[in-house]
Amino acid sequence: MTWLGYALLSALFAAFTAILAKIGVKDIDSNLATAIRTVVILFFAWGIVLFQQTQHHLRSISKFSLLFLVLSGLATGMSWLFYFKALQLGNVSQVATIDKLSLIMTILLSALILKEHLSPMVLDGAALMVSGAILVALGR
Repeated sequence: MTWLGYALLSALFAAFTAILAKIGVKDIDSNLATAIRTVVILFFAWGIVLFQQTQHHLRSISKFSLLFLVLSGLATGMSWLFYFKALQLGNVSQVATIDKLSLIMTILLSALILKEHLSPMVLDGAALMVSGAILVALGR
């Protein structure tokens, strides 16, 4: 499978994540909901690693890579905490759309930090995504 296939599957499961989380967070504290979700992901991810028997690669991870994986994990945790609180308070269609503005932020940060080239088509697409997010967020 190509990167596009995996990306489409990621989007599909992210959509299910939003719907299932909105239902699950209805009557509990959003931080507790995030903690429960995190434990499930922890066991699921480590289960895959153990099943594939790739845990022995842990020793070969550089301190540099480990640092950035830890920072990425912290950023993910913050994102999830805010996302679950937003889901608890708002409509899932609007929350998920605004959350996907992370796409625009990623495009901009990839240019600033990673020095990736942004073509006019990418910038035009990003502008359309921002416009669409605003329309969905304001629509009731």
